[in-house]
Amino acid sequence: MQLSNAILSGAIAAIVAAAVPAPVSAAAPDKIRVIVAFDAKMSDQAKTAIAAAQGEDIRFIFGMNAVAMTIPVKALAGLQHNPHFKYVEEDVKRYPLASALATADAAHPGQLVPYGILMVQADQLPALPSGLSGRKVCIIDSGIDASHEDLSGNTMAGLNDSGTGSWNTDENHHGTHVAGTIAAISNNKGVVGVSGEGKLPLHIVKVFSADGWAYSSTLAAAANQCGSKGASVISMSLGGARSSRTEETAFANLQKQGVLSVAAAGNDGNRTQSYPAGYASVVSVAALDVNKAWATFSQFNKKVEIAAPGVGVLSTVPTGSGALSSLTVGGTGFAAGEMEGSPKASASAPLANFGIGDTINTAVSGKVCLIQRGSIDFAVKVSNCEKSGGLGAVIYNNVAGSFSGTLGTTVTKIPSVSVSDSDGNALLARLGQTAAVSVAPYSYAYYDGTSMATPHVSAVAAMVWSHFPKCSQADVRSALNASAEDLGVKGRDDKFGYGLVRAMAAYNLLKTYTCGKP
Repeated sequence: MQLSNAILSGAIAAIVAAAVPAPVSAAAPDKIRVIVAFDAKMSDQAKTAIAAAQGEDIRFIFGMNAVAMTIPVKALAGLQHNPHFKYVEEDVKRYPLASALATADAAHPGQLVPYGILMVQADQLPALPSGLSGRKVCIIDSGIDASHEDLSGNTMAGLNDSGTGSWNTDENHHGTHVAGTIAAISNNKGVVGVSGEGKLPLHIVKVFSADGWAYSSTLAAAANQCGSKGASVISMSLGGARSSRTEETAFANLQKQGVLSVAAAGNDGNRTQSYPAGYASVVSVAALDVNKAWATFSQFNKKVEIAAPGVGVLSTVPTGSGALSSLTVGGTGFAAGEMEGSPKASASAPLANFGIGDTINTAVSGKVCLIQRGSIDFAVKVSNCEKSGGLGAVIYNNVAGSFSGTLGTTVTKIPSVSVSDSDGNALLARLGQTAAVSVAPYSYAYYDGTSMATPHVSAVAAMVWSHFPKCSQADVRSALNASAEDLGVKGRDDKFGYGLVRAMAAYNLLKTYTCGKP
C-alpha cells in the first residue's frame, strides 16, 4: 500500500497519547520492519521518502519523533541514505522471559507465602505511614486478569490496544504472574505479593498478545506511555538479543525524568546481553533459586546489576487457567507435580505398576498406572496407559528430587501427575491400594525465569521508595545495590550483580542519609 503525502499528513495529525503501537504479524521475507527517526518536525521531503518507500502498517512511536513501518527490503537502502532522517534501524522483536516453594501463612489461613517474598525481606518492611502514597508501578507485559481474586483489590488502570486487546485480560498468562509477585493481596486466598496491602498503584500496558512477542518500537512507545502516566518504576519481564537505538533513547530520557526502569537479564544461560536490560539506564535482573544459588538459565554479563528469586516462583495466573495436581494412595497424601497438558479430571482406582510405560498392557485396565520416568516420552507413557484402559497416571522420577513434565501436543483424556523418586519407591509398596489422582483448575502456577525475578526487584524498589518520597531514582537504585546481599565472588560479579535485593536492608540504608539534600 502506497501512502500519499495527504494521507501521511493526516495520520501525523492524529497521533494521540492513548495509542500504543501494537505487534503485527512477522514481515514476509521480502519485507522488513524498520524504525525511522526524524527531527522534531517531519519535513515534506521526509514524508515524500516514506511514501516512496511504500511503507505499510505505519505506527507512530508515542513520545518520540519516529515511526515504525514495514517496507520492501529493496527500499531500505534509500531510506538509510536519505539525509532527511536521523537514522533508520530494524524494528527488532521482544519476548516474555519465563519457563512447590511456598509456606502457609499463619496470619492469613488459606494463603501461601512464596519463598521469594521472605527472601527479599518484603515481609519485614514497616507499614507505609499515613499521608504517604505508594509509588506507581507500570507493568509492560501481556496484560492482567484484573478480576483475579488476588489482584482485584489493587488500584489499577491500563491502556487498550487494537492489536493486543484489553489491558485487563491476559491470554498469555505471563503478565498476570508478574503482577501477582508485585501485588497479590494479603486476603486469605492464594498467595501474597511484595506489596500485599495494595499500596502500589498499577498501570498496565499490554504489548504481548497470545502470540507472545512485540516489536522494539512497541516497547519504546509503551515505556513512554508509562512515563506519561506518572509511573515511578517500569517493570519489564521481557527482552531480546539485539539492541535498539530507539529503545535506548527512550529509556535514557525516562531516566532523566526520574523513572526507574527494571528488566530481565535473559534466560539463555550465557554471557550475551538481552535488551532492554543491557542499556545503562535499565536495571538488569538475574535469577536465583530457593537456596540463593544462581539459576543456570540466567544470563551473566557485565550489565547484570542485581538478583532475585526466579526459580519455582508461585504466583497468580488468569482465573482457572492453572492446574492443581493432587495424589492420595491408601488414604495417604503425596506431593504431586504438574504434567503440563493433562486434562482437568480425576480418577480413583487401584494402583498398578506400569513399568516405564513403553508398551500397551491391558493388565492395568481400570487402574491407575504407576510409571517410572526414563527413555520414553511422557506423552507416550500416558498414552500407552490410556490405551491399556488405565484411568490415571502417576510418573515417578528416576533421579533424586521432584519434577514437572509436559505432554506437549499429545491430547489425553486421563489425569496425570508426577512425584519424586522417593515417593515413587514408597508407592511401589502400595500397589493395589486405592489411588486418587486429580488435576483441578487453579488460579496459580509455578514459573521459572528472569521474568519472575524482575517483579521482585521492581516491587521492592517501589515499596522502599514510597517510604522516602524525596529520594530520586538514582538514590533508590544505589541503595538497592549497596544493601544487596553479596553472593558468589566478593563484590559485584557477572552472575549475581551486587547480590540479592533486600527490601529492609535498603530501607535501613536510606534512613541513614537525607535524600533531596542540596
